[in-house]
Amino acid sequence: MSRVGIYGGTFDPIHLGHLHVITQLFEKDLVDELLVVPAGQPLLREQAPFASGAQRYTMCELAISSLPDEIRKKVRVDQIEVLRQGPSYAIDTVQAIKAAHPRDQIFLIMGTDAFAKIDDWHNSAELKSLVSIICIDRPGFTPAGIDIAALEVSATSIRAGLSGQVPEKVAAYIRENGLYDNQ
Repeated sequence: MSRVGIYGGTFDPIHLGHLHVITQLFEKDLVDELLVVPAGQPLLREQAPFASGAQRYTMCELAISSLPDEIRKKVRVDQIEVLRQGPSYAIDTVQAIKAAHPRDQIFLIMGTDAFAKIDDWHNSAELKSLVSIICIDRPGFTPAGIDIAALEVSATSIRAGLSGQVPEKVAAYIRENGLYDNQ
């Protein structure tokens, strides 16, 4: 049995804080493999993602390629939500991943901010019955999970000026595609 983590997020854009979480999941031996899942149409956000699903998927792929080999080989970016038509519900993603990994233990990775709102998620009781949750403490939020010395990085501030908080390949992709120019 393998411990499969699902690390979902808008990743608009994926940044060094996200990569720190990924690295810590393996350094703390919390998962054996990890699926990074960019959200398709997240419902509990105040606004839609600025970058398209395909662009966010590509940025995730580029970011993951910057990880050390021993971690990178255990991480895969999954387009399940980006390809899905309609709203993105975590329960649908978890059910599909459980079906693809029937013998494995599934972990849902989330920050304290998301964990605080999990009861508002679609079919949250069933979702919580299907997975084990790894809650990662985030700066600025009441501690409720695992302290990984999370980096204080904000996608909002990155969209406003890139501030060096993304891997260089992601920064180049953002510049080449004119993403976030109007933010």
